[in-house]
Amino acid sequence: MKVLLVDDHALLRDGIALLMANEFSDLELLQAGTLAEAREAIARHDDIRLVLLDLTLPDGNGLAELPWLAEAAPEARLVALSADEAKETVLGAISAGAAGYVPKSVQSGAMLEALRTVLDGGVYLPEAVLERRTVPRPGSSSWAPKPLDPEDLGFSPRQADVLRMLIDGKPNKTISRELAMSESTVKTHLAAIFRKLEANSRTQAVVAAARLGLRLGAEAAVLRPR
Repeated sequence: MKVLLVDDHALLRDGIALLMANEFSDLELLQAGTLAEAREAIARHDDIRLVLLDLTLPDGNGLAELPWLAEAAPEARLVALSADEAKETVLGAISAGAAGYVPKSVQSGAMLEALRTVLDGGVYLPEAVLERRTVPRPGSSSWAPKPLDPEDLGFSPRQADVLRMLIDGKPNKTISRELAMSESTVKTHLAAIFRKLEANSRTQAVVAAARLGLRLGAEAAVLRPR
């Protein structure tokens, strides 16, 4: 499985690369230090399944690049990396298509937890955004609920498919095309999803999925622990 790590700090990239290599088998890690290098990597590799993107890069704003990445690498799950832990920045990344947000202040255990969560079809967010009065696990900056499957909340298989694509930042037209259903049917499923998650928007639905610990089974091949 190919993973693209985009960060302008070589030391941080090397640290994450070593962490992932020690934890996961079947991993091919690509590295980029700029947005230009990231674009080149995506153009050369159409089988990237996970992108870890620093939001502050020397040649541009990673947050603004997320929608392009979601379109250019449609099979990849996107995770934002940042030293900025402000709630509005986190929600901005989620709104732009990220399926996770990992503060650079987290320890290695929390980083691995984030990767496992996203690769398993879940959403990883900082505890402050989850707004839970719960003490996080040692080394973690996020609240970690017991994982739930979609059927635990009464989602139909089709609703689970739509929610998975919603979390990956896919617009209604893309969901309609890839799931072979009309846009009106997509909207009907989204209305049901919002109702069950008590959400009024896509971003609220993604946060609710993270808060509930939903696991939607990522379409991509999941990395296996060593």
